[in-house]
Amino acid sequence: MKKFLVLMCVVFYFGLIFGCTIQAVGTEAMVDGSTIVTHNDDSSSADFRLWIIPAMDWNEDATREIVINSHNYIDYGNYPNVDYGDNGLKMAEIPQISHTYSYLHSRYSFMNEVGVAMGESTFSISTRTDHGKEVRKVLYEDSYGIIDCWTAQDIALERATTAKEAVEIMGDLVEEFGWYGAGEIINVCDGNEVWIAEFYGLDLWVAFKLPEDAYFVGANTAMIQEYHPEDSENWMGSPNLISFAVEQGWYDPNSGEQFNPAAIYGPKSGTNIREWRAFDMVAPSLELEYGELYYPMYVIPDNKLTVNDIFEIAGDHYEGTEFDLTKGPGAGPWGDPLTNYRIAGRQRPIGIPLTCYLQIGQVKSWLPDPIKGITWFGYGSVGHSFITPLFPAMGNLPELYQNGSRYEEFRRDSGWWINTYVQEVVGSRYEKAIEDLRNFRDPKMQSIYDTVPILQDAAAKLYEINPDAAIDLLGDYAYDTALGWYDDWLKLGDEIFARYACERINFGSNGYPDWWIELLETDVEIINN
Repeated sequence: MKKFLVLMCVVFYFGLIFGCTIQAVGTEAMVDGSTIVTHNDDSSSADFRLWIIPAMDWNEDATREIVINSHNYIDYGNYPNVDYGDNGLKMAEIPQISHTYSYLHSRYSFMNEVGVAMGESTFSISTRTDHGKEVRKVLYEDSYGIIDCWTAQDIALERATTAKEAVEIMGDLVEEFGWYGAGEIINVCDGNEVWIAEFYGLDLWVAFKLPEDAYFVGANTAMIQEYHPEDSENWMGSPNLISFAVEQGWYDPNSGEQFNPAAIYGPKSGTNIREWRAFDMVAPSLELEYGELYYPMYVIPDNKLTVNDIFEIAGDHYEGTEFDLTKGPGAGPWGDPLTNYRIAGRQRPIGIPLTCYLQIGQVKSWLPDPIKGITWFGYGSVGHSFITPLFPAMGNLPELYQNGSRYEEFRRDSGWWINTYVQEVVGSRYEKAIEDLRNFRDPKMQSIYDTVPILQDAAAKLYEINPDAAIDLLGDYAYDTALGWYDDWLKLGDEIFARYACERINFGSNGYPDWWIELLETDVEIINN
């Protein structure tokens, strides 16, 4: 019966995959010396609610449940009393440690109170080759592990104080209980280091430390193309990572070829345009060409990066390239990229309309633990949205983060619905409305970018005298800023709706471009003939 339930969950899991994009940046590649990991959570079905799981002390005999699909429309508002209902499947229990950290928990969990942050990107296995078919069967279809991405990240954030420790915790779990679901890239940072880990199935995983001056992007294809187990400072992996491939006949150590985990355990058959685009945006001097099967594992940016640079990459629609989704008939008369990317033959961008949320985890090693980690969080299509600072130690979040569901009515007190409303209104007249949005958003975001470091520094000094007051200082700012953003964003949506209602501008001229009118006239002539 358990095997049947696991198989049913596998079918359900693959039905949810839509394809996320993640980024990571080392200390020397950032303007301010912080580390960055991100996650565009792209899904047509994700639960967008956000909670802070509290720090807790546990008795010696306490256990920790392992639950498959533990983030699927399950209410965590009264943790640890959680009713999984029919949405999660309890598989096992492990001993709980004496103290667990607080962390931010949504569709995925992504930052804890001591400044460990992470994201994820699911990757698939191409079955266009016999090797791919065999790998998929061995790693997915014949594998019945019980550690999925949600459980791995939750437990790591409950327990880890560094990025490396988080990866080790996840690796140990997978080696003991086996991986469940599709392959995953997980990016983890702690203010000092950034680690990129890949989990392939069974008990197989690998991770490397990103160089301090490097930038990484992952977009639903396995990326780790080498492995150096002798270099324990920069590499980790399951003990059988190479030997299993040899046993299966997937790798010949006498071939003279370098062991390539991505090609062996996550084979792909085509180029990944999102990888190319992100790398080209941060390192145009490399002149990487679109169409390569494998791009570098990471690049060195031409210039040091800011949080806003990362935000812009996360919302990109290939503007200014041959793939520009704001151009062509598919974008309609007003250049809407969110309509255009759905057209057959168009490339899927990094920023899409079905993004549940973007989180940018920024961690500064030189600040006290509860203050050094900031999650820049925003809902919906990133190019149509904004990000606001949150952090796990703040204790409370505005109710707008817990209100509503994608499967229920539109709510003007729900953060996700507010952003989705603005996103859809902007699309009705994108060319002009997106400028209205940016003119309002960008100065306000810049003000917050400028303010947060000052507040973090002030809170760090106060923390030496009064830790609770320091956390309240930063927490009150984050709480009030989030409330202000969503109130203002809802008003902005109303203003844009009124300005461009009925395909007019303030009920004046509709201003359709000549090329669009000519295109419509051509279509009419074809129909009449």
